[in-house]
Amino acid sequence: MSERAVRLTQAGGPDVMQVQTVEVGDPGPGEIRIRQKAAGLNFIDIYQRSGVYDIPMPSGLGLEGAGVVEAVGEGVTHLRVGDRVAYASQPIGAYATARVMPARCVVRLPDGLSFAQGAAMMLKGLTVQYLLRKTLPPGGLQAGDAIVFHAAAGGVGLIACQWAKALGLRLIATAGSDAKCELALAHGAAVAINYQRENFADRVKEITGGEGVKVVYDSVGASTFEGSLACLRPFGLMVSFGNASGKVPPVPITALATKGLYLTRPSIFHHLSSREATQAMADDLFQVVSSGQVKISVEQRYALEDVQRAHREMESRSTTGAGVLMLD
Repeated sequence: MSERAVRLTQAGGPDVMQVQTVEVGDPGPGEIRIRQKAAGLNFIDIYQRSGVYDIPMPSGLGLEGAGVVEAVGEGVTHLRVGDRVAYASQPIGAYATARVMPARCVVRLPDGLSFAQGAAMMLKGLTVQYLLRKTLPPGGLQAGDAIVFHAAAGGVGLIACQWAKALGLRLIATAGSDAKCELALAHGAAVAINYQRENFADRVKEITGGEGVKVVYDSVGASTFEGSLACLRPFGLMVSFGNASGKVPPVPITALATKGLYLTRPSIFHHLSSREATQAMADDLFQVVSSGQVKISVEQRYALEDVQRAHREMESRSTTGAGVLMLD
């Protein structure tokens, strides 16, 4: 069957992405075929497209999607034809109208959520789940603790603002404009810092009475890394999980010694290593969304043919919240 999909033959700018006709076959053992309704747009897609993260070429793009199961391969027991599903999963290739993929990281999408919400929430929401629930400083986090979360007006950040509030945490948000700060506050951040106008590390120290925070969650990378370390209290945890401003340069281990800091660079795919682990994480995410504690709003919608514009707008940092490609 002939379908449309984004393909690229080399790393580069948005123009290397081309919508092409591809053949999609039947699923093999352990696989399913999905009629895709929407695909999520994420910064990891930009890293892979641009060459920050190496991927084999030629390649598709996209790690997050939602749709309907069209066919089920041998050995798949948790999904059936006709199921509404969503996923955040390797291999890449979500920017497509249909695809065959491993079934183990695909879960049923609750009826109360749209396909656009499903495509917008899985990679971002599961990222927040493993950060706030699993990537924790020594002794964990308790209600009332302050944390720093960079890029808080983005798709991941707005989910984090809401989920942190539900956990009783005081999330100190950073963002690049007053409007984005207001958006973070509206989604549950306790304080918001416009890092274009203020030194965020100094403000965090002021907010915390000079103590600093137990943990910083940083997806920005090069431009915030040193300031993030300065935000931490002794034995604090620095979580670097993205490179929106570029890769963090090599760091001497002695940079951690002054306060006995911990540093980690996690990846969501280590947490999605089995069907059981994926389902448990998804159940946690679906619970906070179904309860109304976390709302998933899709701020940008694009046609598949507008994928180059979508990437340009993401890279310009002009977008807020989640964006998706609508595929049906």
